[in-house]
Amino acid sequence: MRIGRLLVLLSPLPALLAQNPAFKPDKLHGRNAWVLENDRVRLSALRGGGFIGEIRFKSPDARKSINPMRVPHYQTIDPYEYDQARHAAIYGSDTQRRLMAGYMGHFLCFPHFGPPSSEHEIKAEYNNHGEAILVEWKQDSVNVRADDVTFRYHADLPQTQYRVEREIVLPAGESVFYVQEWVENLVTYDRPINWVQHVTFGPPFVEPGRNYLDAPVVRVDLGQRRQGGGEAGWPTATAGGSQIDLRQFTSQPHTGRYHALLLDTSRKVGYFTSYHTGYPVLIGYLFPTAMNPWIGDWQENQRATNLPWAGKAVARGMEVGTTPFAEGLRRSVERSRLFDVPTYRWIGGRQRMHNWYAIFLAEIPAGFRGVADVRKEASRIVIEERGTGRLITVTSGRPLPE
Repeated sequence: MRIGRLLVLLSPLPALLAQNPAFKPDKLHGRNAWVLENDRVRLSALRGGGFIGEIRFKSPDARKSINPMRVPHYQTIDPYEYDQARHAAIYGSDTQRRLMAGYMGHFLCFPHFGPPSSEHEIKAEYNNHGEAILVEWKQDSVNVRADDVTFRYHADLPQTQYRVEREIVLPAGESVFYVQEWVENLVTYDRPINWVQHVTFGPPFVEPGRNYLDAPVVRVDLGQRRQGGGEAGWPTATAGGSQIDLRQFTSQPHTGRYHALLLDTSRKVGYFTSYHTGYPVLIGYLFPTAMNPWIGDWQENQRATNLPWAGKAVARGMEVGTTPFAEGLRRSVERSRLFDVPTYRWIGGRQRMHNWYAIFLAEIPAGFRGVADVRKEASRIVIEERGTGRLITVTSGRPLPE
């Protein structure tokens, strides 16, 4: 009887301990990473370039533990390790070379989005999508408690004279990561900026015809890469004389798309979600719409043949932030507005600016029809299914930042 009682008393302890969040240095794709995890989910952030390369459920079911984030078909390195003599034959030698060398999952495009704006910037070795992805991110602090883990790290940007900081919080028992970012202008004068989260999903989560996007879109520009361009409706548009479902990843082989999506700016909190019809996993982001009114939906289906793509890359990028097109800072400033919404932001001299987003994973049933709405309530995130009104909830006990 005493043994039986002892077992009854002790048996809950492993379950309780399993709830405790944890932090550890680790490797991802052979590169140095920081890992935050609890009993339900795991996130890996890379030191080189700050890429978030892994966000997944922890499950013995391989279908449930799928990592939606893009991991390239080639071996990556930290971008600051790129050497022209050794790596040009692998990653190419154009202005994307260091980005391509380190490209994984979610990365920050700052202080510009897209290519260099001029020959002067190219000669000055200015890279595609800004400086934040080129440098080593450095650990500031880790606070592991019974109810959450908080990790802070930063990047200094010597070319452009900014400092970027990021904080990630993972509570116990949740499948939500709460992220805050700050950028500080280190010079005394005001400057225009682009600030975009390039959230890139890849195979097997992205598959032609089977990956879907949902978001509160109100207007669509079919983008610079589609002949004819022009405004379209959501979620169905006419292009090339045929109807296309803008929610669906293209099923046409050897093609690419780019759609600029304006979100409903009357909403305080915006969102996007993505899922694959063959997996029981949905990934979503919540963020302040005032700071992030645009999503660029970039789709690559084995179209690009230059290095290191080599006609093999399948990827879908949700480019969330201050500007609709990856066209470089100068062009976004010259454009100024699209649909009467600004296409860049200003940061003041010595100003420190703030942004945030929450990343969540949800389990979805077979035959899931997509997302009609996402809202944050006091202790949960509520996902409403398209067409059925069925609700899926995700535990979310922390308030979103103001």
